[in-house]
Amino acid sequence: VLEESGYLPRAAFLLDRLAQASYLIGCQRTREAIVIDPPRDITPILEGARAEGVTITRVTETHIHADFISGSRELARATGAKLLLSGEGGDDWQYGFAAEDGATLLHDGDRITMGGVRLDVWHTPGHTPEHLAFIVTDVARAEEPLAMVSGDFVFVGDVGRPDLLEKAAKVAGTMETSARQLYASLQRLAALPDHLQIWPGHGAGSACGKALGAMPSSTLGYERRTNWAFAAANEAAFVTEVLAGQPAPPTYFATMKRLNRDGAPILGARGALPGPGDGAALLAARGAGTLLDVRSAREFGAGHVRGAVNIPMIKPFTTWSGWLFGYDVPIALIAPDAAAAETARKALASIGLDQVTQWFGAAALADVAAGEGLTTSVHGDINGAETLMADGRKVIDLREIHEWNAGHIPGAQHQPLGTIRSGLATLDRDTPVAVHCHGGTRSAIGASVLEAMGFTDVVDLTAGISGWRGAPSRD
Repeated sequence: VLEESGYLPRAAFLLDRLAQASYLIGCQRTREAIVIDPPRDITPILEGARAEGVTITRVTETHIHADFISGSRELARATGAKLLLSGEGGDDWQYGFAAEDGATLLHDGDRITMGGVRLDVWHTPGHTPEHLAFIVTDVARAEEPLAMVSGDFVFVGDVGRPDLLEKAAKVAGTMETSARQLYASLQRLAALPDHLQIWPGHGAGSACGKALGAMPSSTLGYERRTNWAFAAANEAAFVTEVLAGQPAPPTYFATMKRLNRDGAPILGARGALPGPGDGAALLAARGAGTLLDVRSAREFGAGHVRGAVNIPMIKPFTTWSGWLFGYDVPIALIAPDAAAAETARKALASIGLDQVTQWFGAAALADVAAGEGLTTSVHGDINGAETLMADGRKVIDLREIHEWNAGHIPGAQHQPLGTIRSGLATLDRDTPVAVHCHGGTRSAIGASVLEAMGFTDVVDLTAGISGWRGAPSRD
């Protein structure tokens, strides 16, 4: 807060599990504010506005997001604020709900003014065709701009990936064109001062770039000195570098692009999640859809319902759920308590997995234990991997391709965790398998997925490649 000028340049909100940032920017004198890139759960935004004593009068977003459900519609409906959406990008990337929601379309060169705060709209295509950035000026202090809300255009240490339109949205032949557009957008920044603050849409952990820094913000001058994208010798060098080594986008990104373009359903106020159910209801839920056990890997391994998938409530919980679950199957949760179940439900809703039906706790697990019994996870030593393969067991490496290429166990099979269902769909379910990753987190998830797919003999090599005797030093 810049108290000397009386203005509120920024309040930032971080959706930690997706490393996604939203911004509340307003004027302390007129008490009006705009929100940029709100998440679907708008409660923190509303609480933040109340705490600052401002009224949200405008809601906008930098682009059609691929990694989370935008809360722009949700927030505009809840507050009565004016919805502002990009009108750039061509016919294929217009918002399908803009007219229905009475949205105002923004174009390059437009200006948003709130008392002593001004936002200039820049069209910055490359990550997506319709992408906008907002140049923020505190005109009560100076005519020079203060900051840029950069969305997925410029990150700390990186830039937005230009391959998602082709890889996630399946628009063929767009990667190189988008990369060239991104390079041109970066050249526009030459006219802006070094002191300009960069307020990005994501931080480390997001799949919207390949090398995002952990700092929540930066300055344009610092990025010019340290961000690889500003050091590219020319357009060709930039295009080659920005497209190299991009990780595979999660499968749910395609659904996010469609929902955010056409208009995600409004959640509004939701009642409590039904539960906790008993053992009979738990087994019925298993037959009707997916069981998602959000307990720790240790608790799950000690005793779980056969067929349940275990994704603990760790930072990448949402991303792995998006990779591994479809949007047309009901999900029942197994959780330590009602609070944990509600946290998981909100996290799933942030990417549009709204079909969570109920939750179950320790009592239901005890019922199943007394009946058909619970299953325990089988763990093994990765340094015995060669022996396991000699005995006919398949060893499956669940890491990403760049990790595999950096070193792997000879004879192992590569299958990234995110695509394990499709990649191993034709493998006989009686085939003995062992899975590993780098340190054990992904392999525990993967072992549970394989069990849920019907594999009858699964071993989790818990130490991962970091514990393999031939692994390169990680010091």
